[in-house]
Amino acid sequence: MPTVIDAAQLVFQPYVLLVIFCSAAFGMFVGAIPGLTATMATALLVPVTFFMDPVPAIATIVTATAMAIFAGDIPGTMLRMPGTPASAAYVQDAYALTKQGRPEAALGASLVFSSIGGIFGTLVLITASPVLAEIALKFSSFEYFWLVVLGLSCAVFISPGSPARGLVALFIGLFAATIGLENPAGAPRYTMGSVELMGGVQFIPAMIGLFAVSEVIRTFIKRGAEVRPPATPGKGIFRQQAKNLVTYPVQALRGSAMGTAIGALPGAGADIAAWISFAISKKFSKTPEKFGTGHVEGLVEAGASNNAAMSGAWIPALVFGIPGDSITAIVIGVLYIKGINPGPMVFITQPQMIYAVFIVFLLANLIMLPLGWLAIKGARQVLSIPQKVLMPVILMFCMVGSFAINNSAFGIGIMLVFGVIGFLMEENDIPIAPAILGLVLGPMLEQNFVTSMIKSDGSFIAFFERPIAAGLGLFTIAVWMIPLLLLLMRRRPPAGVSEP
Repeated sequence: MPTVIDAAQLVFQPYVLLVIFCSAAFGMFVGAIPGLTATMATALLVPVTFFMDPVPAIATIVTATAMAIFAGDIPGTMLRMPGTPASAAYVQDAYALTKQGRPEAALGASLVFSSIGGIFGTLVLITASPVLAEIALKFSSFEYFWLVVLGLSCAVFISPGSPARGLVALFIGLFAATIGLENPAGAPRYTMGSVELMGGVQFIPAMIGLFAVSEVIRTFIKRGAEVRPPATPGKGIFRQQAKNLVTYPVQALRGSAMGTAIGALPGAGADIAAWISFAISKKFSKTPEKFGTGHVEGLVEAGASNNAAMSGAWIPALVFGIPGDSITAIVIGVLYIKGINPGPMVFITQPQMIYAVFIVFLLANLIMLPLGWLAIKGARQVLSIPQKVLMPVILMFCMVGSFAINNSAFGIGIMLVFGVIGFLMEENDIPIAPAILGLVLGPMLEQNFVTSMIKSDGSFIAFFERPIAAGLGLFTIAVWMIPLLLLLMRRRPPAGVSEP
C-alpha cells in the first residue's frame, strides 16, 4: 500500500496531469489524420521526453498511444478511411452507420468500449503480468504461424458477401506483401527493377489508397449521388452506450480478454486482436446477417479488443523487457534512457515507478471519455461539408499521410495505384478489408513459416508437436473445415429420400 501511495504522489502533480492532458490532445489529433498512426505519434513525442522526468515521460507516450488508437476510428467512421489496420476490421459497419445518418452510434461505441477494454487490460497488467508473460514466452515461430493463419482466416469469414470473394481479396493483399526483399534469400521479388519497391509495399499508403482514394474516385465518377445523409442528432452518446453495455456485456468482456491475451504476445498487437475479435463476434452472434450493414455488436467487441491489446503489449515489455509491439519497443528505449531497466528486477528495485505506470494507464483510459466526446461532436460537422469541397481536402490529407511515412513521393505513388485497385475491387463486389490484413500479416506469415521449416528440417509434423501450436493448428483447421462440412450436410438429401 505505501508503494501505491508513493506512485500516486508521483502521478497526481499539476505538471504530470498537464502533460497527460496535452499528450491526450496530441494523440487524438494525430490518430484522426489518416496515415499518421499511433506508432508515429509515439515516435514524434520521443524527443520531447528527453527533457522530462521518468513518470511524465512514460505518461506522455501511454496517453498519446491510447488516444491515437481510438482516434483512428474517427476517419474510418466518417469517411471510410481507417486510421489503423485494426480499424479496418470493422470500418464497414462503422461507415454504414454514418451513411444512415448515425455516426455517433459508431464512434460512441468505439470510444466507450475502447476505454473499457483499456481499463480491463490495465487491471490484468496489474494483477497477472508475470503469469501472462510466462505464457507469451512459450510462443515460438510455430505458434505465431498458426496465430497469423487464424487471423487471415478470420478476415475471409467476416467479409461481406461470399467467402470466395474474401479469399480473392486476401490473396491480392498477400501477393502485394511478397513484393520486395522480405524473404530468406534476400532476392528482389516482383520489383520490376524499382529500387523503392525493394523495401516492399508499405501498408499505410496502400491502406489509404484502398479505402480513401477509391472513395474519392467513386465520388467523382458518380457525381450527383449522395453518399451520406446528414447526421441526425444523437440521443446522447453515453446513454446509447449504457444500453449497448447492457445488451452486449459478454461481447465487451470477451473482446477485452481476447485483446489482452493477443496483445501480450510479442509482435501480435492490436491488428490481429481486432480482426479475430470481430470474427468471433460475428460467429457467436444471434444476428450474423446484420454484420456489415451498420450493426454495433461487432464494434463493441473489436473496439474493446483494440485498446486492451495496447495494455496487453506492456506485459512482456515490463516483465521481461521484450517489446510487445512497435510502440512498446520505443517505450523500452525511453525507459533505458531514464535509467529504468525493464525486467523482473524492476518490480523489486523500483516498484513505485511500475505502479505509477499503472495509474497513468487508468487515467489515460478515463480521460479518453471526455476528450473523445469532444472529438466526436467536432467530427460530426464533417458531414455538413459539401462533397465537392470535402473530397479534395481528403485527397490532400491522404497525400500528406502517404508522404510522411518515409518523406518520399513514392508513398504517394503506392497510394494512387492501390486507390485504383480498391476502386476496381469494389466495383466487382470484392471486399477491401481482407486485402489490408493480407498486406499487414503477409511478411509475418512468411517469416514464421520459413523459420519453422528451417528449425524442423522441412518437416510439417513439427507444426503440431508443441502443445500450444497443436491446439492453435487444430482450431484453425476446424475453422476451415466446419463451414465446408455444414455446406455438404445441407446439400445431402434427407435420409430415405433418393436423388432423382
